Amino acid sequence: MSHEGRPSLASGLLAAVTSVALITLANYGLRELVPVVSTGVVYMLAVLLVSSRWGLGLGLLTAFLSAAAFNFFHIPPTGRFTIAEGENWVALAVFLIAAAVVSTLADAARTRAEEAERRSREADLSAEMARLLLGGDSVEDSLRAAAQRIARAFDLGSVSIELRWVDSDERRRALPLIVAGNRIGTVLVPAGTDRATLDALQDRVVPGLETLVAAVRRRDELEAQVIETKALRRSNVVKTAILRAVSHDLRSPLTAITTAAGGLTSDSLSGESRDELASVIKDEAARLARLVDNLLDLSQLQAGGVEPRQDWTGLDEVVPAAIDAVPAPPGGFDVQLDPDLPAVNADAAQLERAIANVLENETRFAGGEPVSVRARASGRQLILRISDRGPGIARGNLERIFEPFHRSPDEKGAGSGLGLAIARGFLEANGGRIRAESLPGQGTSFVIQLPIPVEAVRATRAGAEERAGE
Repeated sequence: MSHEGRPSLASGLLAAVTSVALITLANYGLRELVPVVSTGVVYMLAVLLVSSRWGLGLGLLTAFLSAAAFNFFHIPPTGRFTIAEGENWVALAVFLIAAAVVSTLADAARTRAEEAERRSREADLSAEMARLLLGGDSVEDSLRAAAQRIARAFDLGSVSIELRWVDSDERRRALPLIVAGNRIGTVLVPAGTDRATLDALQDRVVPGLETLVAAVRRRDELEAQVIETKALRRSNVVKTAILRAVSHDLRSPLTAITTAAGGLTSDSLSGESRDELASVIKDEAARLARLVDNLLDLSQLQAGGVEPRQDWTGLDEVVPAAIDAVPAPPGGFDVQLDPDLPAVNADAAQLERAIANVLENETRFAGGEPVSVRARASGRQLILRISDRGPGIARGNLERIFEPFHRSPDEKGAGSGLGLAIARGFLEANGGRIRAESLPGQGTSFVIQLPIPVEAVRATRAGAEERAGE
């Protein structure tokens, strides 16, 4: 791990000399209070300070400096490195032994503290790598963040983690990530990384990283399997629904067309009956064409193949075209569009198709009441509200009605359950939104919101001001 903050040898030497000198001066004052031989114990403070901070080597050096200073300045005869009395020899020897023991113990305590700190940093590094790799959304971003964290921890210029086999070169040293005998990735560090750091990476970082990378890869595989399973399940649901639609919704108009066509061959038909059968064929053929178009549109939307051809489009043109494309309800349409509605940037054909599908849905539930169509601008949004006065929709079904092939249990019409799903798809492809609002027994409203470009807002305001000036 990083050795940043560890004191240098020069600072240790300075601390040893300075502390011995200060204690030597302080002992001159203590000689008036205690015997000279007893003042030697004060030098233990210098030994303890240096050895606990700079290690055993400088601690022992401090002990010898302390013994020399104690002998030269305080043990008679002073001013020389000689000892006249035997008891002073014993005192000096005891001091040296005690200083060596204190220095050793202090160095051991320092080593244990550094080891504990190193293990704490390693634990923090492992926890952070686990958070980055297992909690990230993108594997590439997670690996990049984990590599940067390792680089900071070991004071390395750069570190990268690759999920492939990469060999060492003149700039980088490759550390393989191996799980169950298979190389699942590579840690790349600068080529000049020292041996101690390489050993630390190999012994304390790479094993944990191997486990984490293997877990990430396994997680991605499981997520891919879950996504594939969901896609297959959804595909089966759609396939079943399409088969149901084909077997029922396509068969009904085909049966009606076949029956009417057969009746037309009868010689006994009156002109009125012949016109009625021809009308049946025309209506059922149109119904069949709409169903086929809906199936094709749905397949394009689900495949992501819808690309709007956007151009400036006005609701004053799109709404009437959509109304003409659907059968009118018994009560007709009540249309009120605000004057000077801003144009929107959308695919006119897709917008018309979406509105027509909503209108067709409303006509089936309007009963004898008219279907209301209102449009207005609100801020940067164009709001189109299409409402009926039918039976309404339960709150729990307000979102489900936009799902493909969803039909209300009470629906008696011939809808395929595709119209609203296609309407939402086309509107969202053009930057719009649609939602349903309903109270059971009080009717249903579909609210379509389309964004108004800034240019359209400015053009509308300029036109209004110009007319006001006239």
